Amino acid sequence: MPSIRDAVVVGAGPNGLTAAVELARRGFEVELFEAMDTVGGGARTEELTLPGFRHDPCSAVHPTGAGSPAFRAMPLAEHGLEWIHPELPLAHPFPDGTSAVLSHSVGETAASLGPRDAGAYRRLVAPFLGRWDELAADFLGYGSAFNGRFPHHPLLLARFGLTTLPPVTWAAKARFRDAKGPALLAGLAGHVIAPLNNPFIAAPALVFALAAHANGWPVPRGGSQAISDALAGYLRALGGTIHTGTEVKRLDELPPARAYVFDTSPTALARIAGLGSVYDGFRYGASLFKIDYALDGPVPWTSPEARRAGTVHVGPTLEDIDTAMRDAVVRGRAPEKPLLITSQPSLVDPTRAPEGKHVFWAYGHLPARWEGDATEAVERQLERFAPGFRDRVLARATAGPPQLAERNANYVGGDIACGSAAGLHLLIRPKLKRVPYTTAHPAVFLCSSATPPGPGVHGMAGHHAARAVWRRLRAAR
Repeated sequence: MPSIRDAVVVGAGPNGLTAAVELARRGFEVELFEAMDTVGGGARTEELTLPGFRHDPCSAVHPTGAGSPAFRAMPLAEHGLEWIHPELPLAHPFPDGTSAVLSHSVGETAASLGPRDAGAYRRLVAPFLGRWDELAADFLGYGSAFNGRFPHHPLLLARFGLTTLPPVTWAAKARFRDAKGPALLAGLAGHVIAPLNNPFIAAPALVFALAAHANGWPVPRGGSQAISDALAGYLRALGGTIHTGTEVKRLDELPPARAYVFDTSPTALARIAGLGSVYDGFRYGASLFKIDYALDGPVPWTSPEARRAGTVHVGPTLEDIDTAMRDAVVRGRAPEKPLLITSQPSLVDPTRAPEGKHVFWAYGHLPARWEGDATEAVERQLERFAPGFRDRVLARATAGPPQLAERNANYVGGDIACGSAAGLHLLIRPKLKRVPYTTAHPAVFLCSSATPPGPGVHGMAGHHAARAVWRRLRAAR
């Protein structure tokens, strides 16, 4: 008789790796299977353009990763993870060469919005400053309310919820008098691929702002692969086993186990585990077009702040961003002037490119499954704020929705969030359940970003799913 493992994990993205680590830390025997030749999922680093230029195909900047309660409880630094902080976490430039900024300093951030709005920004963040660890534990941990642990700071979380309930399109204009404050919030909300008139869409925007003040928006030295490799190294140190290059198509292909944990899309889990149509109603979201660049010098931003920022948002105004998001998410068409989220990690990490050269990426939002080339629209936007940008391009690697879906099976239709964030889908994932990580099969669990607290490289969905698993396994002993 083959031995029965305690847990088998399918998918070695950040959540699958975190779930495996959490179970192994508690003495369970864990085996992990990954279809790709390396671990990582959405946290990988590859030479996409030219030799020596190391790009992050998906996630690259990690404001919630650096402050993740799950990651902070692990000795990931001992396994090679080092966070590097740019001088300025974020710049949001305007055509006149000025920028709104998101700085480590609340004062610098407030001042960048102009004298009429500096106080409004201070009042927005004041109730939560100095309480990031408490807020992160409850905001990123809200998926565990019925998973054996209720919020530790319910009044703080309730105040945060009331503050962020109104849509960004309404709240930003009500709070700020000039253009830069609303634009900064709209750009932050744009990280969530949903219309800006959604309720609660301001919640992740404020989380990103508070994370910058508390922990910055760091990048891992060497690329996002360092996060995945550190988790994998820790798992192996705990006795866990990792199999790469092993695609799982049916549950009976896996070793016998007391629990199976899937870092996959809900529809893939249903197909593999034989759960029929249980997730047929699950809604996937819009996609994006991403370009990774090898450059022969830094991006020639006209804004001095953008030249020293790790992340740059190209909008510029709330109205522009709102139109772009509505086009991509609601109207189903490619925006003429997309909101661009860009990253320039080689400003602070020289391991990413040959000496004197740089890596840079930019993405704009698109409808799911959109086919075509948005390079011209992306670079037209970049040239508005960085004239001469095209002259610095040595090579580019483009990926639209079909290519993103091909790179990562979890990105159904090119949806990098593994599920729509529109409406209440940001809060209720993948369906309304007491414990959203459990499934119709008592031994099968879901831990991908299709579950709370949703997308981002923070491992918290894996942490919560592991909690559901170990409660089940402990009860069965």
